[in-house]
Amino acid sequence: MSEETSPVEYREPILSEQALAALQQIDPSTLGEMRAFRESFARFIMPYKFGIDEIITKVSILREEFALHENNPIEHISSRLKSAESIEQKIVRKGCEPSFDAIRESITDIAGVRIVCGFVSDVYRVFEMLTSQQDLRVLKIKDYISDPKPNGYKSLHAIVEVPVFLSEGTVAVPVEIQVRTVAMDFWASLEHKIYYKYDGDVPANLLRDLKNAADTAHDLDVTMENLHQQVRAQSASGSTDSTGGLAIAI
Repeated sequence: MSEETSPVEYREPILSEQALAALQQIDPSTLGEMRAFRESFARFIMPYKFGIDEIITKVSILREEFALHENNPIEHISSRLKSAESIEQKIVRKGCEPSFDAIRESITDIAGVRIVCGFVSDVYRVFEMLTSQQDLRVLKIKDYISDPKPNGYKSLHAIVEVPVFLSEGTVAVPVEIQVRTVAMDFWASLEHKIYYKYDGDVPANLLRDLKNAADTAHDLDVTMENLHQQVRAQSASGSTDSTGGLAIAI
Protein backbone atom coordinates (compact mmCIF):
# COMPACT_ATOMS: atom_id res chain seq x y z
CA MET A 1 0.00 0.00 0.00
CA SER A 2 1.46 3.35 -1.01
CA GLU A 3 2.02 6.05 1.59
CA GLU A 4 -0.66 8.69 1.61
CA THR A 5 0.45 12.26 1.09
CA SER A 6 -1.38 15.25 2.48
CA PRO A 7 -2.57 17.81 -0.05
CA VAL A 8 -0.38 20.88 -0.48
CA GLU A 9 -2.01 23.96 1.01
CA TYR A 10 -2.38 26.75 -1.52
CA ARG A 11 -1.35 30.19 -0.36
CA GLU A 12 -1.87 33.45 -2.12
CA PRO A 13 1.45 35.11 -3.02
CA ILE A 14 2.35 38.09 -0.84
CA LEU A 15 3.08 40.19 -3.93
CA SER A 16 1.44 40.08 -7.33
CA GLU A 17 3.41 38.96 -10.39
CA GLN A 18 3.47 42.59 -11.57
CA ALA A 19 4.91 43.77 -8.23
CA LEU A 20 7.51 40.99 -8.24
CA ALA A 21 8.54 41.91 -11.78
CA ALA A 22 8.87 45.57 -10.78
CA LEU A 23 11.03 44.64 -7.78
CA GLN A 24 13.34 42.61 -9.98
CA GLN A 25 13.96 45.70 -12.09
CA ILE A 26 15.13 47.77 -9.11
CA ASP A 27 18.88 47.79 -8.78
CA PRO A 28 20.40 46.31 -5.60
CA SER A 29 21.65 49.65 -4.30
CA THR A 30 18.12 51.11 -4.36
CA LEU A 31 16.76 48.05 -2.58
CA GLY A 32 19.50 48.48 0.00
CA GLU A 33 18.48 52.11 0.55
CA MET A 34 14.84 51.07 0.94
CA ARG A 35 15.81 48.42 3.49
CA ALA A 36 18.01 50.89 5.37
CA PHE A 37 15.19 53.45 5.48
CA ARG A 38 12.75 50.84 6.79
CA GLU A 39 15.17 49.94 9.57
CA SER A 40 15.85 53.60 10.38
CA PHE A 41 12.12 54.34 10.54
CA ALA A 42 11.59 51.37 12.86
CA ARG A 43 14.25 52.74 15.22
CA PHE A 44 12.75 56.23 14.96
CA ILE A 45 9.17 55.16 15.73
CA MET A 46 9.99 52.67 18.51
CA PRO A 47 10.38 55.23 21.36
CA TYR A 48 6.95 56.67 20.46
CA LYS A 49 5.41 53.23 20.87
CA PHE A 50 7.11 52.89 24.25
CA GLY A 51 5.86 56.38 25.19
CA ILE A 52 2.31 55.22 24.52
CA ASP A 53 2.93 52.14 26.66
CA GLU A 54 4.12 54.35 29.54
CA ILE A 55 1.04 56.60 29.43
CA ILE A 56 -1.37 53.67 29.13
CA THR A 57 0.28 52.05 32.14
CA LYS A 58 -0.24 55.24 34.15
CA VAL A 59 -3.89 55.51 33.13
CA SER A 60 -4.48 51.80 33.80
CA ILE A 61 -3.06 52.19 37.32
CA LEU A 62 -5.46 55.07 38.01
CA ARG A 63 -8.33 53.06 36.57
CA GLU A 64 -7.64 50.04 38.78
CA GLU A 65 -7.23 52.23 41.85
CA PHE A 66 -10.55 53.98 41.17
CA ALA A 67 -12.26 50.59 40.89
CA LEU A 68 -11.23 49.70 44.44
CA HIS A 69 -13.06 52.47 46.25
CA GLU A 70 -15.50 54.19 43.90
CA ASN A 71 -17.12 54.03 40.51
CA ASN A 72 -14.56 54.32 37.77
CA PRO A 73 -14.57 57.67 35.91
CA ILE A 74 -12.56 56.15 33.02
CA GLU A 75 -14.79 54.39 30.51
CA HIS A 76 -12.08 53.22 28.12
CA ILE A 77 -8.58 53.93 26.80
CA SER A 78 -7.28 53.78 23.24
CA SER A 79 -4.07 54.73 21.48
CA ARG A 80 -2.68 55.36 18.01
CA LEU A 81 0.74 55.61 16.42
CA LYS A 82 1.00 57.64 13.22
CA SER A 83 1.96 55.63 10.15
CA ALA A 84 4.84 56.62 7.87
CA GLU A 85 2.28 57.85 5.32
CA SER A 86 0.49 59.99 7.91
CA ILE A 87 3.79 61.48 9.08
CA GLU A 88 4.74 62.23 5.48
CA GLN A 89 1.44 64.06 4.92
CA LYS A 90 2.02 66.17 8.03
CA ILE A 91 5.57 66.99 6.89
CA VAL A 92 4.10 68.41 3.69
CA ARG A 93 1.37 70.39 5.53
CA LYS A 94 3.84 71.89 8.03
CA GLY A 95 6.63 72.46 5.50
CA CYS A 96 8.93 70.44 7.74
CA GLU A 97 12.36 69.29 6.61
CA PRO A 98 12.13 65.54 5.76
CA SER A 99 14.67 64.36 8.31
CA PHE A 100 14.13 62.38 11.51
CA ASP A 101 15.67 65.14 13.66
CA ALA A 102 13.38 67.78 12.14
CA ILE A 103 10.35 65.53 12.53
CA ARG A 104 11.14 65.02 16.23
CA GLU A 105 11.27 68.78 16.73
CA SER A 106 8.24 69.74 14.64
CA ILE A 107 5.68 66.95 15.01
CA THR A 108 4.55 66.26 18.56
CA ASP A 109 1.46 64.10 17.98
CA ILE A 110 3.07 61.00 16.46
CA ALA A 111 2.07 59.08 19.60
CA GLY A 112 -1.43 59.55 20.97
CA VAL A 113 -3.53 58.25 23.86
CA ARG A 114 -7.26 58.88 24.21
CA ILE A 115 -9.12 58.59 27.51
CA VAL A 116 -12.91 58.55 27.50
CA CYS A 117 -14.81 59.47 30.67
CA GLY A 118 -18.47 59.48 31.59
CA PHE A 119 -18.86 63.09 32.70
CA VAL A 120 -17.26 66.46 32.00
CA SER A 121 -16.13 66.84 35.62
CA ASP A 122 -14.40 63.45 35.36
CA VAL A 123 -12.55 64.63 32.24
CA TYR A 124 -10.89 67.47 34.16
CA ARG A 125 -10.35 65.31 37.23
CA VAL A 126 -8.55 62.51 35.35
CA PHE A 127 -6.63 65.03 33.26
CA GLU A 128 -5.34 66.78 36.39
CA MET A 129 -4.35 63.52 38.08
CA LEU A 130 -2.42 62.37 35.04
CA THR A 131 -0.66 65.58 34.04
CA SER A 132 0.37 66.39 37.62
CA GLN A 133 2.53 63.25 37.88
CA GLN A 134 6.11 64.29 38.55
CA ASP A 135 7.79 62.39 35.74
CA LEU A 136 5.56 63.96 33.09
CA ARG A 137 6.41 67.33 31.62
CA VAL A 138 3.45 69.22 30.17
CA LEU A 139 4.43 71.02 26.96
CA LYS A 140 1.08 72.32 25.78
CA ILE A 141 -2.59 72.26 26.81
CA LYS A 142 -5.58 73.00 24.57
CA ASP A 143 -9.00 73.06 26.20
CA TYR A 144 -11.50 72.53 23.39
CA ILE A 145 -14.24 71.85 25.94
CA SER A 146 -14.39 75.38 27.32
CA ASP A 147 -13.43 76.79 23.89
CA PRO A 148 -14.77 74.40 21.21
CA LYS A 149 -13.59 74.45 17.62
CA PRO A 150 -15.94 76.21 15.16
CA ASN A 151 -17.25 72.87 13.89
CA GLY A 152 -18.30 71.87 17.43
CA TYR A 153 -15.35 69.61 18.28
CA LYS A 154 -14.76 69.26 22.02
CA SER A 155 -11.94 67.54 23.87
CA LEU A 156 -9.20 68.31 26.37
CA HIS A 157 -5.74 67.97 24.79
CA ALA A 158 -2.22 67.99 26.16
CA ILE A 159 1.21 67.29 24.76
CA VAL A 160 3.35 65.74 27.49
CA GLU A 161 6.89 64.41 27.57
CA VAL A 162 7.31 61.02 29.20
CA PRO A 163 10.72 59.45 29.96
CA VAL A 164 11.39 56.22 28.09
CA PHE A 165 14.32 54.16 29.35
CA LEU A 166 16.25 52.55 26.51
CA SER A 167 19.52 50.60 26.52
CA GLU A 168 21.39 53.67 25.30
CA GLY A 169 19.84 56.04 27.82
CA THR A 170 16.66 57.91 28.69
CA VAL A 171 14.66 59.57 25.91
CA ALA A 172 11.95 62.20 26.53
CA VAL A 173 9.10 61.24 24.18
CA PRO A 174 6.18 63.58 23.38
CA VAL A 175 2.75 61.98 23.58
CA GLU A 176 -0.57 63.66 22.80
CA ILE A 177 -3.24 62.94 25.41
CA GLN A 178 -6.91 63.52 24.62
CA VAL A 179 -9.56 63.29 27.33
CA ARG A 180 -13.24 63.58 26.45
CA THR A 181 -16.70 62.33 27.39
CA VAL A 182 -18.52 59.45 25.72
CA ALA A 183 -20.77 61.92 23.87
CA MET A 184 -17.78 63.96 22.63
CA ASP A 185 -15.99 60.79 21.54
CA PHE A 186 -19.02 59.50 19.62
CA TRP A 187 -19.36 62.82 17.79
CA ALA A 188 -15.63 63.01 16.99
CA SER A 189 -15.63 59.46 15.64
CA LEU A 190 -18.54 60.22 13.31
CA GLU A 191 -16.97 63.49 12.17
CA HIS A 192 -13.69 61.71 11.35
CA LYS A 193 -15.49 59.07 9.29
CA ILE A 194 -17.41 61.70 7.32
CA TYR A 195 -14.30 63.76 6.58
CA TYR A 196 -12.46 60.61 5.52
CA LYS A 197 -15.28 59.53 3.22
CA TYR A 198 -15.40 62.92 1.49
CA ASP A 199 -11.61 63.41 1.58
CA GLY A 200 -12.07 66.63 3.56
CA ASP A 201 -14.54 68.18 1.11
CA VAL A 202 -17.71 67.66 3.16
CA PRO A 203 -21.00 68.99 1.71
CA ALA A 204 -22.43 72.04 3.47
CA ASN A 205 -25.58 70.25 4.60
CA LEU A 206 -23.55 67.58 6.38
CA LEU A 207 -21.37 70.21 8.05
CA ARG A 208 -24.52 71.91 9.30
CA ASP A 209 -25.92 68.63 10.63
CA LEU A 210 -22.59 67.82 12.29
CA LYS A 211 -22.63 71.15 14.11
CA ASN A 212 -26.22 70.49 15.24
CA ALA A 213 -25.15 67.06 16.47
CA ALA A 214 -22.28 68.68 18.41
CA ASP A 215 -24.79 71.00 20.10
CA THR A 216 -26.97 68.00 20.96
CA ALA A 217 -23.97 66.16 22.44
CA HIS A 218 -23.20 69.26 24.52
CA ASP A 219 -26.77 69.38 25.85
CA LEU A 220 -26.54 65.70 26.75
CA ASP A 221 -23.27 66.24 28.61
CA VAL A 222 -24.78 69.15 30.56
CA THR A 223 -27.86 67.10 31.52
CA MET A 224 -25.83 64.06 32.53
CA GLU A 225 -23.41 66.20 34.54
CA ASN A 226 -26.31 67.77 36.44
CA LEU A 227 -27.73 64.32 37.22
CA HIS A 228 -24.29 63.13 38.23
CA GLN A 229 -23.81 66.00 40.69
CA GLN A 230 -27.30 65.58 42.16
CA VAL A 231 -26.79 61.87 42.81
CA ARG A 232 -23.33 62.44 44.29
CA ALA A 233 -24.74 65.09 46.62
CA GLN A 234 -27.50 62.74 47.77
CA SER A 235 -25.02 59.91 48.29
CA ALA A 236 -22.68 62.15 50.28
CA SER A 237 -25.50 63.20 52.61
CA GLY A 238 -26.61 59.59 53.07
CA SER A 239 -30.13 60.36 51.88
CA THR A 240 -32.46 57.53 50.92
CA ASP A 241 -34.69 57.08 47.93
CA SER A 242 -38.42 56.45 48.03
CA THR A 243 -37.88 52.71 48.60
CA GLY A 244 -35.80 53.33 51.69
CA GLY A 245 -32.52 52.29 50.13
CA LEU A 246 -29.39 54.40 49.88
CA ALA A 247 -29.08 56.46 46.69
CA ILE A 248 -26.81 54.78 44.20
CA ALA A 249 -23.71 56.74 43.25
CA ILE A 250 -23.12 57.36 39.55
